[in-house]
Amino acid sequence: MGKQINRSLFSTRVIEWYELNKRELPWRDVTTPYVIWISEIILQQTRVAQGYDYFVRFIERFPDLTTLAAAEEDEVLKYWQGLGYYSRARNLHAAAKKLKGVFPRTYSEVLAMKGVGEYTAAAICSFAYNMPYAVVDGNVYRVLARYLGVDVPIDSTQGKKIFAALADELMDKSRPATYNQAIMEFGALQCVPNSPDCGSCPMIDGCVAYASAAVAKLPVKQNKLKTKDRFFNYIYVRAGAYTFIHRRAANDIWKGLYELPLVETEVMLSADAFVASDAFYTLVNASEKPIVRLLSSGHKHVLSHQIIYANFYEVILPENARSFSAYKKIRRDEIDDYAVPRLIHNFLLSLE
Repeated sequence: MGKQINRSLFSTRVIEWYELNKRELPWRDVTTPYVIWISEIILQQTRVAQGYDYFVRFIERFPDLTTLAAAEEDEVLKYWQGLGYYSRARNLHAAAKKLKGVFPRTYSEVLAMKGVGEYTAAAICSFAYNMPYAVVDGNVYRVLARYLGVDVPIDSTQGKKIFAALADELMDKSRPATYNQAIMEFGALQCVPNSPDCGSCPMIDGCVAYASAAVAKLPVKQNKLKTKDRFFNYIYVRAGAYTFIHRRAANDIWKGLYELPLVETEVMLSADAFVASDAFYTLVNASEKPIVRLLSSGHKHVLSHQIIYANFYEVILPENARSFSAYKKIRRDEIDDYAVPRLIHNFLLSLE
């Protein structure tokens, strides 16, 4: 499966590389557990380049547990808008309310926080408290799989156990915070997923994948994520100075966010077919003689397990219209006050 490990040499080289190449980031070289927690949750499923500005804005508005706990969920979601995976924001808010201003100081207590798994708990405890818990994220999986030549699938039960044990074995327990930062940064910048610059790698002389020309084959995954296609028809209403929105409450994507009135169909209908459909007229009162036009079509929004195909329609109605009575009526110039999915946000930007 792998090879004998010179633990001291491995950790020393990774840390030396890190000290020369690490990025200056606002959550790095700090020991405040709250700040580290926020950064780690933001960086789940989010690249550093995208998450950087979100982190800065979020910390400026919610600088501590008490401030975050006191906020309304709608505001927390608004500051998260565009990052996706909104359950992360809801879990942050719920955890902050439960902690009552005091951040836990043990691994088991941190792990018990809502939305915190083993990786995040290890990151918080090692970075904030310098506890010897090894982090295992996608970057670490890749570095270890390649360097040690481990071809066990990283998404298998066996693989998770093996890599957790290897990560713990290799960690420099005298400086766990630095080592954990170093190996993750090494995977993010040096041992990248595609076409890494192996010639400049300080680990090249001991790398099994490089020696066996298997860099592109490692790490191995056994399960390819299946995706589902969904077809959304959004309706942007102009009723004088007003429009309509509603909050997604079902256990589905974008829970807690606001969106325009929506008709989901089994397939993407043509504009004529949609406007003639019964579903359209369950929302729109035909007697109010709506003016309807297709504003924008062919949008493709890729999520981790779903692909959304969306069309956007405009419906013009009298200001006192009875259509869309089940929806929230707001002034059109107030829509920016509500947290919406990126798909809706981008559409609204196109109207300006």
